[in-house]
Amino acid sequence: MLDDVDLSDLTEIEEALARAELDAEREDCAESLAVFVQHAWHILEPAAPYLHNWHLEAMCEHLEAISDGLEIDGQPYNRLLINVPPGAMKSLLTSVFWPAWEWGPRGETHLRYICASHSQDLAVRDSLKMRRLVTSEWYQERWPHVVMTSDQNSKLKFENTDSGFRQAIAAGSITGVRAHRVIIDDPHSVMGAESEQERKTTVQWMREAVPLRLDDPIASAIVVIMQRLHEDDVAGALLEAGLGYDHLMLPMRYDPLRAAPTRIGFVDPREEAGELLFPDRFPEEVVDRDERALGPYATAGQFQQEPMPRGGGVIKREWWQLWDKPAYPPMTHIVASLDTAYTTKAENDFSALTIWGIYSADPVAREMMMPDGTVTRAYSEHGSRIMLMAAWAERLELHDLVQKTVQTCKKFKVDTLLIENKASGYSVAQELRRLFAWEDWSVKLVDPKGQDKLARLYSVQHLFSESMVFAPDRSWADQVITQTSVFPRGKHDDLVDTVSQALRHVREIGVLERNEERMAEMSEALQYHSGAFAPLYPS
Repeated sequence: MLDDVDLSDLTEIEEALARAELDAEREDCAESLAVFVQHAWHILEPAAPYLHNWHLEAMCEHLEAISDGLEIDGQPYNRLLINVPPGAMKSLLTSVFWPAWEWGPRGETHLRYICASHSQDLAVRDSLKMRRLVTSEWYQERWPHVVMTSDQNSKLKFENTDSGFRQAIAAGSITGVRAHRVIIDDPHSVMGAESEQERKTTVQWMREAVPLRLDDPIASAIVVIMQRLHEDDVAGALLEAGLGYDHLMLPMRYDPLRAAPTRIGFVDPREEAGELLFPDRFPEEVVDRDERALGPYATAGQFQQEPMPRGGGVIKREWWQLWDKPAYPPMTHIVASLDTAYTTKAENDFSALTIWGIYSADPVAREMMMPDGTVTRAYSEHGSRIMLMAAWAERLELHDLVQKTVQTCKKFKVDTLLIENKASGYSVAQELRRLFAWEDWSVKLVDPKGQDKLARLYSVQHLFSESMVFAPDRSWADQVITQTSVFPRGKHDDLVDTVSQALRHVREIGVLERNEERMAEMSEALQYHSGAFAPLYPS
């Protein structure tokens, strides 16, 4: 029967199947950047197997939102900040695959890219990789409309016949050209981030020069992808300035206190604290090894995306306990703690307020030896804990500061408002007492008695290390936790002052009692009894 088959028919069938397979691949790649990466991987990394992971899907999803022209609240989605650990494929994805995907599968060959890195060598490296990909036989067979010009085809800049180009530069220097996409990949080196002058220069370039290089000031996009190296690095400056960047932050180990949804609705899928980002590539033993080599400071920044200044860490981040229930427990006492600096000048400190509630935890049981040698199980009434209920830090004039403080105290039914007894604090206290003397809460001026900020925080350190301090999974709580964890080497300490002030106060008035103290009181009371308790009023 095979002898009767026309071989030309078989060839046509095979060719038709190959064309159909090629068309299906083109369609799949056009619909998904992540799919394109998987198909194109062998061109750039022929010796390394592709390892897929959910974090790659997450990064692709946010880049696709830019490509799709997504709008949120009537504004184009075109400012994106991604913080990921080293080795998470950030450079290949953003600086190589994404532009090649927009040119090829998306058919947008007119798009122009400026791609910057802290090192010219790194910028050139990724430029060469993209050129190798788009000129490869595999890519050209699928997207032949991407044609390179011969007059502009260098390792620093190459252009296609539709005037789209990709130009590589070093961070800090920008050309006179404009682009639809400015991609900033690791603007700081590890050593450069330690230099205050280098950091400031790079941040100034990022804020003042980069936005002026956009082809369309409204629609063109800026994408920054980097590991955190210092609290005042480019990422820190963008976040603090509130410039509208969507923030995709993926630490090596999951931190539920810092997990927050992005503007497009992405949520970190991990559930357990400490769960690894990419275990197939970075398993537990590898991460442990690298953390030992990096040390706590570099681990905090490069792995956890939360740079901690060298010399900080009086209160460790992991000492804070996560409150993951939908509502706060009933509070027996609520304190507001205010640090005052009533001015709106940018160079001055913030005014900051934190709200703290005392609540009863589960009863604590312990076996005790009685005077007669018997053993009894004694229970404390209830162990007390303290909850961070709210926080804010703003630059406010005196009137606005007083009004905001009053609104917050009313909302949380505060019992006592604490204000440090300093010049600005005294003025705020006077104004509060004058205008709101009838309120249910009292105003107390606190005298630190000559102790500096560091000594005050050290005096409450044990409350954190003994797991007595809780906070909800909220961004404002993370701001307090972060500022406290980097003190005394952090840029700001306004919230830190409110923390130590509140915790010292509740300890002094006796409403926050450690379990050991309560058990010691019970032990002292029990030592006068010889077993069973006698009735108070015998019959």
